[in-house]
Amino acid sequence: MADWDDMRVFLAVARGESLSRAGRDLRMDPATVGRRIARLEARLGTALFVKSPQGYALTEAGERMRGPAEQAESAFSAGIGAATGLGAALTGSIRIGAPDGCANFLLPQVCAAIAAENPGLETQILALPRVVNLSKREADMAITVSPPSAGRLLVQKVSDYHLHLAAPAAMAARIATLDDLRTVPVIGYIPDMIFDKELDYLSETGLSSVQLASNSASVQLMLMRAGGGIGIAHDFAMPFAPELRPVLRAAVSLTRSFYLVRHDSDRHSERLGRFAGALTAGMRAEIARLEALAAAQ
Repeated sequence: MADWDDMRVFLAVARGESLSRAGRDLRMDPATVGRRIARLEARLGTALFVKSPQGYALTEAGERMRGPAEQAESAFSAGIGAATGLGAALTGSIRIGAPDGCANFLLPQVCAAIAAENPGLETQILALPRVVNLSKREADMAITVSPPSAGRLLVQKVSDYHLHLAAPAAMAARIATLDDLRTVPVIGYIPDMIFDKELDYLSETGLSSVQLASNSASVQLMLMRAGGGIGIAHDFAMPFAPELRPVLRAAVSLTRSFYLVRHDSDRHSERLGRFAGALTAGMRAEIARLEALAAAQ
């Protein structure tokens, strides 16, 4: 039968989705990790992983084993903490999927702070201009701008955030009314690549003709910084763009929300739960800090 060391190797491969990544977490040669997994599967009489071009994916048997294995890991960590009087640090690999605006301007500071407290933890930020597919285990958790309506998922609201029109300082100085917006080039999303209705910002401003477009919020901000025109910017991104000024702030003001989404099978994972708590607290604090800086610009 399997022992705890087998479970430790199993979880490392399940989280890292590759022998090399699991080997880094375990400080073990990838070939040794592969032999350990093969030995475990032989003992259990069932395949736990399927090898694909993307790496090692869990089989149905592997998915069934992951939850109880993570509960055992949490109980083990709690036992160590109780015996030593110290909370166990997070270890292993955790991947977060997020829209590129969040991934570029919020998560680096938040994840760096979490990493400083947990030196044995590898945090991966997956920045995508689309919704991350948790059911295919593209990530352990995801930040979204709309709460998903389907699937067995855990959904938690993180925070509201705000957006306003922004333009280079010289251009912003020429815009005093909504009518003036027709005199400047507009930057926005590529219309047929808006993956969430909450990102259809320009429809709320009356601006419809886009001269420069990108499927990336970060690229749009860089286009504004380069003098390409006016666009919608996250308030939390404004401190990173000193060339820009808010435009018609009172007349055009948008509010959106971030949600943290996890797979329902991870409900009992103390490790992922602790990380999710640190992530949401960090994001709330960072949004508040950056939006205060933006308001003072």
